[in-house]
Amino acid sequence: MVNEQTSARLRQGQIQVALTSFLALFAIVGLALYGLPFYYDFMVREFGWSRTQVTSGNALSKLVVGPLFGFLAGWFIDRFGPRRLMLAGILMGGVALIGLGSMNALWMFYLFYLFNALGYVCAGPLPNQVLLARWFDKARGRAVGFAYLGIGIGGVLVPLLSVWLAQNFGWHNALRILGVLIVVLALPLAYFVKEAPPANTFNVATTVPIPPIRWAFKSGSFYLLAIGSMCSIGAVGGTNQHLKLFLSLDQHYGQAEAARVASLVLAFSLVGRLLMGWLADRYAKKYVMPLIYLLIAASIPLLFFASKPGAIYLFAIVFGIGLGGDYMIIPLMAAELFGVKVMGRLMGVILTADGVAEATVPMLVGSLRDQTTSYTVGFAVLIALALLGATAVGMLPKVARPRDRAPTAAVSKTALVSSAR
Repeated sequence: MVNEQTSARLRQGQIQVALTSFLALFAIVGLALYGLPFYYDFMVREFGWSRTQVTSGNALSKLVVGPLFGFLAGWFIDRFGPRRLMLAGILMGGVALIGLGSMNALWMFYLFYLFNALGYVCAGPLPNQVLLARWFDKARGRAVGFAYLGIGIGGVLVPLLSVWLAQNFGWHNALRILGVLIVVLALPLAYFVKEAPPANTFNVATTVPIPPIRWAFKSGSFYLLAIGSMCSIGAVGGTNQHLKLFLSLDQHYGQAEAARVASLVLAFSLVGRLLMGWLADRYAKKYVMPLIYLLIAASIPLLFFASKPGAIYLFAIVFGIGLGGDYMIIPLMAAELFGVKVMGRLMGVILTADGVAEATVPMLVGSLRDQTTSYTVGFAVLIALALLGATAVGMLPKVARPRDRAPTAAVSKTALVSSAR
């Protein structure tokens, strides 16, 4: 049991951690990840690039960064903590948008998208998931849900902000301003955040030595989780990356109207994050996870009826709720199955796999659109991916078997000796 003074310090630290993750995800994911696709149609019109080209920056950068840095970032977090990596990632995320606002050639587009991918790996979901898992125990689902509200709020605001900035300053300057905002908003709290609560607050070791992770890779649950996660993230990424292109260039929506739809999606993602976080704290996550993926699968067919009154707004509601739960449920499921001691490396692998899906699926959909002059085949692929993801996670066990969990006794004993020095 922790005493009253320690409990007060813990609550204060938890508030700081939740706010830090909220702002980091607001900036790195809400403003950057969800904001950049809003500018694709400007690039198509000004530079004459194809849909495949404007989505290939995200694809190629993540295919390079994910495999090279994903597991390494997870190892770094498990060994040294998430704070320093987050600081570097926030700076790279800001530089990426400033550079994309200043580019005038395709090679510059790829170069600064590379910085954007590095910023996402170093300051996005991975370090924040580990930070939250270390600081929260029973209320972990609600804490992750609150922090991930930053993504939703950032995503709600960025289309509306981008329309206003682009109309008043041009789309190049709009991107530069967003880049500065990322650094100004996210860097200060990340600089002062503590890596972890006092040792053994939740009887969980947070100090070295690092426990082995090989046992997790021998578990069938790991591969089911990875496959389900990849499929759902691919479906979500493919839809998000092409939504503005589809509405603006294919359905001939105005900039303000397309921004309203994108904003509505992210507004309902806020509902989804809170709802799915609440459900994950009360019911088996293996049931919550397929529900999220089925919502995504059910929403995409509504895009076939985008010209019908109200259909696009129904899509925004259903897809937004599914989107809100999608990213946050993955670390919660991983923590339940494998524990928090290996979260950095485990999520490094899973998020690397997710990054590959998030990179390749939008480019595949763009290529299909360029070849067929229609999104019909591409959207059908996205629906199939979401259904496959729901099937995979539906096969996960309700709770982890004891032999699937990392050994803790030796590590905890070492941590106790280390904390006493």
